[in-house]
Amino acid sequence: MPVSPDYRPEPHVQELGPDFFDPVEPADFPMTFLRFRNDRAARTLGLDTLSDDEWTAHFGRFEPLTGNLPQPLAMRYHGHQFRVYNPDLGDGRGFTFAQMREAGTGRLLELGTKGSGQTPWSRQGDGRLTLKGGVREVLATAMLEALGVPTSRSFSLIETGEQLYRGDEPSPTRSAVLVRLSHSHIRFGTFQRHAYFQEKDRIARLIDHVIAYYYPELADAPDRPAALLAAVAARAARLTARWMAAGFVHGVLNTDNMNITGESFDYGPYRFLPHNDPNFTAAYFDTAGLYSFGRQPETVFWNLQQLAGCLALVTEQDPLVEALNGFGPAYRRELAGALLNRLGLRRGEEAAEVAFANALFRAIAEGGDRLRWEPFFFDWFCGDEARALGSVRGDIYAGETFTAFRELLKGFEAERPGRLADPYFAGPEPQELLYDEIEAIWAPITERDDWSAFHAKLAAIEAARVAYALS
Repeated sequence: MPVSPDYRPEPHVQELGPDFFDPVEPADFPMTFLRFRNDRAARTLGLDTLSDDEWTAHFGRFEPLTGNLPQPLAMRYHGHQFRVYNPDLGDGRGFTFAQMREAGTGRLLELGTKGSGQTPWSRQGDGRLTLKGGVREVLATAMLEALGVPTSRSFSLIETGEQLYRGDEPSPTRSAVLVRLSHSHIRFGTFQRHAYFQEKDRIARLIDHVIAYYYPELADAPDRPAALLAAVAARAARLTARWMAAGFVHGVLNTDNMNITGESFDYGPYRFLPHNDPNFTAAYFDTAGLYSFGRQPETVFWNLQQLAGCLALVTEQDPLVEALNGFGPAYRRELAGALLNRLGLRRGEEAAEVAFANALFRAIAEGGDRLRWEPFFFDWFCGDEARALGSVRGDIYAGETFTAFRELLKGFEAERPGRLADPYFAGPEPQELLYDEIEAIWAPITERDDWSAFHAKLAAIEAARVAYALS
C-alpha cells in the first residue's frame, strides 16, 4: 500500500496477550463490490490515497495494512444481554483489523469489522452481515455524528455476493462486510469475562492497558481501578446525554455493547424518535421496554455497576461506589449541555440550565404528535425566536405550551450565530432518519440495485453536519 506521512500504525492490542483474543482468518467472499468508503475519515488515518482496488483488498479481503496487525484478532468478552449474563459471547462475526493514530488528535483508533466471517465465538452463526444491516449502520453513524454524538464511524461497506437467510428480513437477502472506525473495542464485557473466571491478574493487565492507551492522565492515580471507573462513568454520562438530545434509541444496550471510551457503536435495531416518547423502543423483541428511550440513563448506570463489580476484584468497594455516584450529577450536567449544544446556545448557570432543560422536555411533550423531535431543534437553532415562530410549526411555538420555554430561552446567548447563514437553515425541514425513510432508501437497492437515494441521503446528512458544526 502507498504510505502517507499521516499513516501511523500502532497495533498495541497484541500487548494484552493471547488470553484476550483469538487470531482468525477472514471469510473468502465470492465477490467484493465497494459500496461506500469514508474518505473524510480515511484522511485522518493517511488511508485516503488508496485506490478502490487497494481499498477493497484491505477492507474486503483483509490483506494486512503495512506495519499493522499481521492477522485479524477476534476479541474475547462476556456480557449481560437484557440483564441476563451470557458467558458464551465474543467477536462472533467481526475482528480487530488494525490500529493507528489519528492525525491532529493523536488518538489511538482501530478498524474493526462486522460480517467478516466465522470465529471461535460465532455460536453456530454464519459470521455474516446483511447488506441492509450495513446500509442501516452507515446511515446511523453519519446521522449521529452530524448531531454531535460520540460514535464509531462507518469506514467501508463492501457487498460480498452471498445469499443470507434471516428471520427478520425477507430472505434470501444480500450480504456485506462493514468496517467501522472506533476509539476502542474494549467493552465492559471484556472485563466481565475475566471477572467471571476470577482472573485478577488479567483484570489488572487490562486496567494498565486501558490507562496507558486511552486514559494516560490516570497513570499516577493512587487508586487506578476507581479512577478508571470514574473516568468511564463520566464518558458514559456524556454519551447518554448526547443520545437523549439526539432523540436516539440504541435498542440493545447490553454490557457487551458499551466500550470503555464512551463511544456509541454496533447499530442493530436502532431508532430515532419521531416524537418525544420516553416509552419508545427500537427493538421489536424488547417487549418489556427495558431499553426504551427514557430508560437509557438507568440502563447505562446499571451497566456501569456491572463494570464496577469486575473492578471490585482488584480494589476496595468504597472508592468504586464513590465513582459510580458521580454518574447521576455528571449525566444531569451533560444533558443540559447537550440540549444547549443541539440548540446552538452557550452554557449558563447550572440552575438556569436545569430549569431550561425541564421546560424544553415539557414543551416538546406537550407539542404532541404535531411536533417531531428533530424539527424542534432545527427551528430553534441559535435561539432565533423569530425564525422559529415563522416556521411551518410556528403556531405550536406561539401557543401557551411554549411560554415558559420562550421566556427561559432569553437567558441564553447564541454560540456562533453565523451558522444560521448556512443554506441548510433556509429550508423548511431538517434532515431526519426515521424508520420509514430508511426503508424507502433500501427499497430501490433491493429492487433494482439503485443506490442513488442512499448516496443522496448521505450527502444531505453531511450538509447538516457542516451546518450544525456541533462539538
